[in-house]
Amino acid sequence: MVAAILFVGAVVTVYFLATRIFVRLVQRRKIRPISRIDVVILGLAAVGLVCIGYSRFIEPYRLVTSHVEIQTPKVAPDKRPIRIVHFSDLHTESSPRLEGRLVKAIAAEQPDVIVFTGDSINSLKALPVFRECFAALAKIAPTFVVRGNWDAHNWSGLNLFEGTGAKELDGETVRLEIGGTPVWIGGLAYDNPSASQRSALRTMVRRIPSSEFSVMLYHMPDLMPEVAAEHIDLYCAGHTHGGQVALPFYGALITLSKFGKRYEGGLYHERNTWLYVNRGIGMAGGFSPRVRFWAPPELTVIDIQPST
Repeated sequence: MVAAILFVGAVVTVYFLATRIFVRLVQRRKIRPISRIDVVILGLAAVGLVCIGYSRFIEPYRLVTSHVEIQTPKVAPDKRPIRIVHFSDLHTESSPRLEGRLVKAIAAEQPDVIVFTGDSINSLKALPVFRECFAALAKIAPTFVVRGNWDAHNWSGLNLFEGTGAKELDGETVRLEIGGTPVWIGGLAYDNPSASQRSALRTMVRRIPSSEFSVMLYHMPDLMPEVAAEHIDLYCAGHTHGGQVALPFYGALITLSKFGKRYEGGLYHERNTWLYVNRGIGMAGGFSPRVRFWAPPELTVIDIQPST
């Protein structure tokens, strides 16, 4: 949060100074050289305008596919790898943006399982677009979903996935057999981390044999210590958007996770648990600006391989 405040403060300062310089130049009756400092400030303001245009009109439409591999002894050496496609934070609007391309990109990866870790629509008008997307996804491969904080706060009484064929999870587990390997998919709907939620996690995990591969879906990465303590093999999360606005070499300015930048995006490994935090597809709703910078929309392809 401090980094975000400093960044906004720096941007406001640059444009305030640039405006003063521009007004001063307009008021001059004769053309005179301007100082190097003024040139730097005006240059920074011009670069900022280019970045704003890029973050509004280009990056939100630049879908990136990330491939990662996880090795586990729970896939026998004579069994084929398992492919899970993970995405999060679709934040569908009333008009389609990346939904059609997303379906085609997922189909091209030929997944065994598709998982979505919440934050579905930004308005009720977006519901038909959202359901059309998930109906198409469920025809590609078994599709499992959980609700995110945006869903819990705004659409708690709405059956978001009705008629799509996607399976919504909340304290449930589903056992699949993929290429002869058992895989368990479990999920929890978003809630503020609490003792009751940790209890629900433990209850859910008890159904999963320790010798079989397990996948946990939860919107935020904030349950990582609890999930790792339960020896879940793969934990899929989103929520951070990779910052949605990030800086080169620094990364996310803000993640809205209790762990800050610790799990801002990408693959992490703690104890026996792998965590993947997906940057998401869409942009936060409400009054938030619809921009992305240095954090493009992401589709994650996770290949689970036998140990070598």
